[in-house]
Amino acid sequence: MGNEALRADVDLSHVDYPAVQQSPEFQELRRTHRSFVFPVLTACLVWYFAYVLLAVYAVDFMSTRVFGSVNVAMLLGLAQVVTTFAVTMWYVHYANKQLDPRSEKIRTEIESGDFETEGAVR
Repeated sequence: MGNEALRADVDLSHVDYPAVQQSPEFQELRRTHRSFVFPVLTACLVWYFAYVLLAVYAVDFMSTRVFGSVNVAMLLGLAQVVTTFAVTMWYVHYANKQLDPRSEKIRTEIESGDFETEGAVR
């Protein structure tokens, strides 16, 4: 984000934010965001709770040595950290390609006063 995100000289008092929120463009932005976030969040939570449940109920499996003093629990714990970083990088890439251009278009139209609220449900 550059200085354009911090523009204080733009008067936005005229903006009908409920109309913007109900506009087809904004609804599509929300749908695009949710179509990524909800499935990935669900998968990550399932993966996390599977790890916790394994740690609680499959102690023998989790304490199985893989090499040296490294066991399955340590590898799966490390995989949790790797998963977190991977999902973060995936989301940043997705946001840069799918979300940011759409939100920038909406923001530019709002700031210029050209935002069309036709088709918005009132």
